[in-house]
Amino acid sequence: MALTEAPRDIEALIDLMARLPGLGPRSARRAVLVLLKKRGALMAPLAQAMATVALTARDCATCGNIGTADTCAICADDTRAGGTLCVVEDVADLWAMERSGAFKGRYHVLGGTLSALDAMGPDELRIPRLIERVADEGVREVILALNATVDGQTTAHYIAEALAASGVPVTSLAQGVPIGGELDYLDDGTISAALRARKSF
Repeated sequence: MALTEAPRDIEALIDLMARLPGLGPRSARRAVLVLLKKRGALMAPLAQAMATVALTARDCATCGNIGTADTCAICADDTRAGGTLCVVEDVADLWAMERSGAFKGRYHVLGGTLSALDAMGPDELRIPRLIERVADEGVREVILALNATVDGQTTAHYIAEALAASGVPVTSLAQGVPIGGELDYLDDGTISAALRARKSF
């Protein structure tokens, strides 16, 4: 006997959920079933929150962060150090930096990395806007906080070359052994990066 399929509207919801990162068809189906069981406590508030965010969320015109105004809260904060600009690939990376509480400057979100396969060139990213900001905002240091992937490092080198004429120092995050990490569990690339970034003890 064939299993009864979900109604068309619910299947449409499952299909949409399955498009989210980290959710496949099975995970999406389980998530939708939980939402259906908790319609009043979970599904209705979630739907309302999503509707609100869909109407109010926008990209910051200055840095590319996501907020509810044309200028995000970080760019509007006069207490942030304007002389230091941290360049990240996407908003998730910006949020990760903010969670650390270690950086008190401003950000620039590229919106991705250079990739010939994905037809992502400098103009598809916010690299021209980055160069403008460095020239216009009195930036004294650009920190490249890009992922240690081939595309990330290619993008970092491109930005460093593009900013060379400005005379502004361009630095990158240190890469290597994480706190609490054991050498036996690290990959070769991480060990090599840690060795190159060694410092006086």
